[in-house]
Amino acid sequence: MRRKVGNKMRGRKKTFVWLLMGLLWLYGCGSPSLDSEVMTDIEEESELDLDISDFDIGEELVYERSIALQYAQNFKVDYYEGGYTLLTITMDDTRFLLVPENGEVPQALDKEIVVLRRPIKDIYLVASSAMDIFSELNGLDSITFSGQKEDGWFIEAAREEMHNGNILYAGKYSKPDYELLVSNHCALAIENMMISHSPEVVENLENFGIPVMIDYSSYESHPLGRVEWVKFYGALLGKEEEAERIFTDQAAILERVSASERTDKTVAFFFITSNGMVQVRQSSDYVPKMIELAGGSYIFQNLGDPETKRSTMNMQVEEFYAGAKDADFLIYNSSIDGGVSSVEELLDKCGLLADFKAVENGNVWCTTNDMYQQSLAIGYFIEDIHAMMQGENDEMHYLYHLDNVRRTSNDVLP
Repeated sequence: MRRKVGNKMRGRKKTFVWLLMGLLWLYGCGSPSLDSEVMTDIEEESELDLDISDFDIGEELVYERSIALQYAQNFKVDYYEGGYTLLTITMDDTRFLLVPENGEVPQALDKEIVVLRRPIKDIYLVASSAMDIFSELNGLDSITFSGQKEDGWFIEAAREEMHNGNILYAGKYSKPDYELLVSNHCALAIENMMISHSPEVVENLENFGIPVMIDYSSYESHPLGRVEWVKFYGALLGKEEEAERIFTDQAAILERVSASERTDKTVAFFFITSNGMVQVRQSSDYVPKMIELAGGSYIFQNLGDPETKRSTMNMQVEEFYAGAKDADFLIYNSSIDGGVSSVEELLDKCGLLADFKAVENGNVWCTTNDMYQQSLAIGYFIEDIHAMMQGENDEMHYLYHLDNVRRTSNDVLP
């Protein structure tokens, strides 16, 4: 449910409704009563919550424009005269007003709007998917604290900044180092959805005067909706032009791949857990959608409940065998265990895979370890899947082919 925008806005709305009723009375004085349908519309409208973009958010601010979004649905960016920017995260209806460095904070501002003064700096970044965005926007100097240790990053620029001491490890999402954050004047914590498991952390951070912003990019229904969050962070950092260029480049890849004919070849995307289960993606997840956009078909067409917003689910090996045995391609997900280097190593994890069509035909692939932290590379990954199905296996970005040669730990994966 959306939060209300405050008593001031509701008061303006009531004034508008009474004014409209008065006008209708003046023009309709020859009739015995107002049109019933008009009155019903007025009554229904008076009960609705307002969208903040319908009115100025303060008497001093005048609305100018909003960023046009193609795929993303979980945020909005509105601009106001004088260099003020309003960021709205629609999933939880939190709003952040970016105030120019020397600008004044509006006096009549809704109390639920969090004020952030430019330049935005001293960020505690826990949402790992956003690090790639900050890096590509040349915005790593805005981050002072990380929710990942240095060796947890596959983004080289982030590792270098931590190695040089410019970004400090401040604890994972559930156990932040409050003393470090407060003593070093942390100005903003950017969390991912894992924080929902530790609501007390949000309360503690806010009690210490550290605003919390939650990244909902993983909830976007379209893969490029995730990429489009670069516009959100571009607005946060004042780097809108760079953000638009990055998004346009990724959208162009999708347009190019989509122009090709569909293959309708089937793909299974999976991971073998430590207890012998098979982790697969729900059919509504973004990975199956990338497979579809690349011209293929995810092997599990109606798997899981899209209302749960979960990305993955576990199944028994026998169930996976029944559903994916005849898949044209297998892609092993390396994000948890670091991946495998050969088909032989994969069969060590699950010998039943030897009977799979894709194994027999040599169509087994693995993702690179860094794929999930490269949030702006979704277009490239779609391109990789497309090339895999077309048999164009050169110059892959985030996929590599598994052969039957076991590599040593010193070998470098493509």
